[in-house]
Amino acid sequence: MARTLDVEVITLEISRAEDISPAFETLKDGADALYIPPDPLIISQLIRINPLVLSARLPTMHGSGEYVEAGGLMSYGPNFPDLFRRAADFVDKILRGTKPGDIPVEQPTKFDLLINLTTAKALGIEVPTSLLARADEVIE
Repeated sequence: MARTLDVEVITLEISRAEDISPAFETLKDGADALYIPPDPLIISQLIRINPLVLSARLPTMHGSGEYVEAGGLMSYGPNFPDLFRRAADFVDKILRGTKPGDIPVEQPTKFDLLINLTTAKALGIEVPTSLLARADEVIE
């Protein structure tokens, strides 16, 4: 997809907390935006990451709303409470005798878009009203 859009993708692996600062130094002069996937290590390091993102003036896209609540720009991803309810339905079926192999695999069907306007203002980004209207939550 990146080639189709004529976008260069730079992938950086962060496998430990010590990798965060060097990764941002690499991005500082060459990136226009940053996608941060949901990851336990990254979530535990948001206090370190968000100031680096703001100082590098990088808009961020996340796969989970907690990143946006902690200062990220925006996220679009599955609604986790909905997924947990679906998991409870599976447990109920299994406890009532359904074999796990007989339960069809399901994909998430409900997704949430969160936008942090405070972060957008700090980055000097004006979020289009059409995007704000589609958001499930706008943080101001």
